[in-house]
Amino acid sequence: MSAPSLILASASPRRRELIARLGIEPAAILPAEIDEAPHKGELPRDYAKRMAREKALAVSADGHVLAGDTVVAAGRRILPKAEDEATARQCLELLSGRRHRVLSAIALKSPDGTLRERLSETIVIFKRLSAEEIAAYLSSGEWDGKAGGYAIQGAAEGLIQRIDGSHSGVVGLPLFETRALLKAAGFPIA
Repeated sequence: MSAPSLILASASPRRRELIARLGIEPAAILPAEIDEAPHKGELPRDYAKRMAREKALAVSADGHVLAGDTVVAAGRRILPKAEDEATARQCLELLSGRRHRVLSAIALKSPDGTLRERLSETIVIFKRLSAEEIAAYLSSGEWDGKAGGYAIQGAAEGLIQRIDGSHSGVVGLPLFETRALLKAAGFPIA
């Protein structure tokens, strides 16, 4: 009998790097093609969980399907993935000198169709950012495609005063919760 396979329902290179830290090489990378627009009035926690669930369910494959979604939230507001410098600047100006939450939801669909879910919530506090610090960070390009306009695993880490929770969750895949989810599903993991 062959070992069960894990399908990663994400094109994120960060999620692939993180799952490798658990000693897992996905059998396939099959990004889910779903509408990622928040519903009107949807709260950040509900949105993150729904996105992970819908991504896992959207991928049809033999094996375990692991999906995740990471949301940066300022209060009840879901910050966008920064696709342009103006959006990244708006996010950084909003986050400057204040705390925000990073919600990292994961969903695992087992071969029998069972769906298991977990959510990691991390508090991140940026220092008060000067115009020069924002400009320097924007020039790095690290913000491109990142929720909330920053990547904690890069230069932004030097702008973060405090983090309370899962560093890997802020990067994009909470490893403690992912490991627990895989173990609960009977996936072989040390």
